[in-house]
Amino acid sequence: MKTALNIDITYDQVLSIVKSMPAQQKVKLSKELEKEGIRSRLASLLNNFKTDDLSLDDIEKEVETVRQKIYEGKKH
Repeated sequence: MKTALNIDITYDQVLSIVKSMPAQQKVKLSKELEKEGIRSRLASLLNNFKTDDLSLDDIEKEVETVRQKIYEGKKH
């Protein structure tokens, strides 16, 4: 049986705990925080570019246009 524990903890308390951790655990924590930041920024970026004005057909046409330009550039 698991019991949930809710406690109030300040930033300074968290910082104190982190500072007392061994270097290897700090590195692991740092990587996890970085992943979380990347996820957050990616979600924000995707949300900013979300649109209903662009269809899959429009995207496919643009991809083919770019591919054709690349192909023609390689022929010369």
